[in-house]
Amino acid sequence: MRYAERFYRDFDPTDRWTSFRVRIETSDLYIRAGSDLSVPAREKLAELRQQIRDHIETQQSFLTSFEPVERISGRPEIIDRMYLASEETGTGPMASVAGAIAESVGRALAAESDEIIVENGGDIWLRLKEPAAVTIFTESLFFKSRVALKVGPTLSLGICTSSGKTGPSLSFGRADSVTVISDDAAFADAAATGTCNLVQDETSFGRALDYSFSMQKTRGVVIIHRDKMAVRGDVEITPPAGET
Repeated sequence: MRYAERFYRDFDPTDRWTSFRVRIETSDLYIRAGSDLSVPAREKLAELRQQIRDHIETQQSFLTSFEPVERISGRPEIIDRMYLASEETGTGPMASVAGAIAESVGRALAAESDEIIVENGGDIWLRLKEPAAVTIFTESLFFKSRVALKVGPTLSLGICTSSGKTGPSLSFGRADSVTVISDDAAFADAAATGTCNLVQDETSFGRALDYSFSMQKTRGVVIIHRDKMAVRGDVEITPPAGET
């Protein structure tokens, strides 16, 4: 997977957040927490990357398949979570990798910070004590940087976005963005991929939404394609930070 520079991140400190970046090869995390936890975050990210790399050496199809593959038992937790997300959504295991890493890193840091947000290439896991707004990045000229989700207090929430037009990940769809909300970030990542694959134009919104909501873990979905947006489920749209 090729690396894409993240140009939509804000590192200005606030009373609530300390923001920092952790990057190892193609993994590039943007993290907000109560303090700079970049050292333990980097250690956890390195551990997870090695676990995934080791598993791929054992099972090459884990990397290349576009559909679920046979499980190999006795593997690390992140591998099991990627297997499960693949099976639940009908996508390949690697469709969940960014969300799985974001959640695993976030949970590893949660003991050191009451609130935490981990963003990994547009896929987010967060834990909040107070509400926050999460902006959906899209290249659509009609919605660009103007759609955000209001998120209330939560112990665990994944907000993951797939695009047929933006970013290095492979997609068979044409949506500007598809965002899936779930308590499970690995699932949200895989479901966003699967949903985006079904969007060719606005006439396919219904089919894509039905696919996503055929799975119990889906809490909400936002689809953006050109000048059209579809929203279903537990979703509250709000202006991005700094707008009213």
